[in-house]
Amino acid sequence: MGPGPSDVSPRVLEALGRPTIGHLDPSFIDLMDDCKRLLQYAFQTKNALTIPISAPGSAGMEACFVNLLAPGDKAIVCQNGVFGGRMKENVERIGATAVMVEDDWGQPVDVAKVEETLKAHPDAKVLAFVHAETSTGVRSDAAALCQLAQQHDCLSIVDTVTSLGGIELIVDAWGADAVYSGTQKCLSCVPGISPVTFSAKAVDAINARTHKVQSWFLDMQLVMGYWGSGDKKRAYHHTAPVNAMYALHESLLILEEEGLDALHARHRLNHNALVAGLAAMGLEMLVDEDYRLPQLNSVVIPNGTDDAAVRATLLNDYQLEIGAGLGTLAGKVWRIGLMGHASNRKNVLLCLDALENTLKAQGVNINEGAVAAAMTVYSDAR
Repeated sequence: MGPGPSDVSPRVLEALGRPTIGHLDPSFIDLMDDCKRLLQYAFQTKNALTIPISAPGSAGMEACFVNLLAPGDKAIVCQNGVFGGRMKENVERIGATAVMVEDDWGQPVDVAKVEETLKAHPDAKVLAFVHAETSTGVRSDAAALCQLAQQHDCLSIVDTVTSLGGIELIVDAWGADAVYSGTQKCLSCVPGISPVTFSAKAVDAINARTHKVQSWFLDMQLVMGYWGSGDKKRAYHHTAPVNAMYALHESLLILEEEGLDALHARHRLNHNALVAGLAAMGLEMLVDEDYRLPQLNSVVIPNGTDDAAVRATLLNDYQLEIGAGLGTLAGKVWRIGLMGHASNRKNVLLCLDALENTLKAQGVNINEGAVAAAMTVYSDAR
């Protein structure tokens, strides 16, 4: 129950063990096509260039930046946690200029500040932001930010590593241009694959490039030849991780079977139960209710608590992993994940009971009744 990777469904693990076939085998080509269809559903897009990159979410991030930026370009980058900083790194390594819009960790991206920055930098080519910041558990207003990018003739690059499959994500309706994610969060698949989708506007920008893409492996003009667009003829680009693709395909089938509305409702219900239990103990959440991620819960560590000792006890005595704080929040928060297959009542009740027992044993001044408070939420939801 950390910030990822999340628990993997037995169905996905079974798919991972299927016989390996060639990456240009007709059966695998069919699976590639169905992966694209399922990813289009997950992203809520009709983008033709919607594919899983054969590398983790960080490669999906880099793919977006290296294909849409060239040396000398300018990008506006929003940072309200760790991963906005990684966006800045990508911009600078390309040789472009990053204009930063910074907000406090635990706060959403300030849309008004972004608008002011876009007005001050009319030559900016890209607006980049994190939809669901994994380091803090805060959600930013992706719809408003993508709309601003359109109004100022910018391409939007959106990090949805933690949001895909966990909260509402509507790529086409929002007008997002380059969106990347990961498999190990709310998709509850094994790590190592990065779903991405590019709008027609983004594809036009890629095709109009006059400067070679910095990365050969992540050059979408080359990768498109392998993933194709309808016919069965594919140009060899790399050896796809066949078994990992089996696993991704199965995880996306599970998502489709449950349906996005039901999936989002399940995450919200378990989040509400967890928060009720934490509140019953007297623990506080880092993020305001309006902007909290149901799948990534940042809990303020109470005074007098040995952070590392609590996490060690949970792991050793309860076989339960929760995440530590990152960056400026190190030692200040715990990050409790309720992602995908791991977002269920059993996990919520185990976490609350284990945390209450561990804090009491440490002598931390907390109240009892966490499990009962969570059960009230579940009962009321019937």
